[in-house]
Amino acid sequence: MSFSLPEPDELKKLAKESSFSLSDEQAHEFLSYMQGFAEGYRYLDEQPDHLPEAGSSNRAFSLPSPAENPLGAWYVKCSIKETDSGPLLGKRIAVKDNIFVAELPFTAGASVLKGMHADYDATTVSRILEAGAEITGKSVCEYFCLSGGSCTAHNGVVDNPRKKGYTTGGSSSGSAALVVAGEVDMALGTDQGGSVRIPASLSGCYGMKASMGVVSYEGGMPMETSIDYIGPLTRSVEDNALLLEVLSGYSADPELNPWSRQYTAVLGKPVEGMKIGIVKEGFGHPAGNPEVDKCVRQAATRLQELGAAVEDVSVPMHDVGMGIWGAVVTEGLWRTAELNGLGYNYESSYSPALYEAMSGVTDRLGEMPFNAQILFLLGKYLARYNGKYYAKAKNQVNALRAAYDKEFKKFDILLMPTTVNTAVKNPTSLETATNEELIGYAFNNTFNTCQFNATGHPAMSLPCGLRDDLPVGLMLIGRRFQESQIYQLAHAYEQAVDWQSE
Repeated sequence: MSFSLPEPDELKKLAKESSFSLSDEQAHEFLSYMQGFAEGYRYLDEQPDHLPEAGSSNRAFSLPSPAENPLGAWYVKCSIKETDSGPLLGKRIAVKDNIFVAELPFTAGASVLKGMHADYDATTVSRILEAGAEITGKSVCEYFCLSGGSCTAHNGVVDNPRKKGYTTGGSSSGSAALVVAGEVDMALGTDQGGSVRIPASLSGCYGMKASMGVVSYEGGMPMETSIDYIGPLTRSVEDNALLLEVLSGYSADPELNPWSRQYTAVLGKPVEGMKIGIVKEGFGHPAGNPEVDKCVRQAATRLQELGAAVEDVSVPMHDVGMGIWGAVVTEGLWRTAELNGLGYNYESSYSPALYEAMSGVTDRLGEMPFNAQILFLLGKYLARYNGKYYAKAKNQVNALRAAYDKEFKKFDILLMPTTVNTAVKNPTSLETATNEELIGYAFNNTFNTCQFNATGHPAMSLPCGLRDDLPVGLMLIGRRFQESQIYQLAHAYEQAVDWQSE
């Protein structure tokens, strides 16, 4: 539909709805001055959308059979490869289904988006293809990525490869399951409240959410632009660091890549003298498992044995951080949905395919799982406050960031459990899950993770032990843009400790 200015009577009606009135003469005067703006919109109507180009590979795909998909973790399978050189040559990578891979189906785990195909490659997808990797498919993710569990995707339940019938964690549920099961070498996830780190914790692999700005979010479906991250999930620290190097700006020509980080260069360096703060508020959660706390503190002792200085520290604002983050994401999510999935201030290419697929989605809440309905309805209600609580929350984010930064003047790394529990049992299907269970799956895993989406600090989950055959996740948090220190410490722990015997 092409742009046209309103008719005089329609303009008069709009004015009346905005508490003033226009005469016929005034309406025509208003419209005459609007003509200059209208020329701009008519120009836009005539222009093509300048989108990133997709690669030249064959983008054929297939829906996996149940026999090919025992964990329910694949959405589609494919084989996309563009070069026979680069640091990721030989690596098989799965891409979460809320990240664009041109021509492949895209649903962000949501039935309301079925039928959409991505219209360009995400920047991260282009970089891993340029680095020699093969994309072997899209991984299942939770419905609009709104759950820390693994039972809300339109495809069905994703099973934990370490213990049948248990959750993998989410929302990057399929990515973590495929990595842990060895079906891929690496995977891309997204993290808006812990969605890379939570499944890494509950499934037993390595998941990094880098500092805000390190990895481009272009081609990832926005939730709220200040908390959106794309990050790597892998079976080793070295692979994680390597993939983040690529995601942060790989180019075959170093002169074209001045901002690339060399995270792998720090691996193997001693950690003697590194100062670690054990954040008191990250432990002892009323809904948590004391065995998780015990396991993580034992890991801190192991780091101390490696030469790091370990000390308890208190960050009282950590306890209210979830509420601050929640106010940002709830209203931000609703505003993004109102804009058909585009999001204000999204600093990348807007997708016409996503705009069309999301059109009218706010009128289809009845098709969504209970946890998604809660967030969307609350976001819609908050619109009556005209951004008051979103603004107050954003101001509190600054205070929360400062509270952690105060401790980073003394410590190199802060430490706490990633999730306060190990994996819980999965329902057999979304339909069999109670509303109470859906809320628990969605939010109980974010108690320690979501704060760092708001503040922009890098945070990584690494496995540090087993309890009842289920992994325990240790989270390391660093100063902004100091991912290298996290990798240095994580690698030292990985090499010194057999976490599966802890």
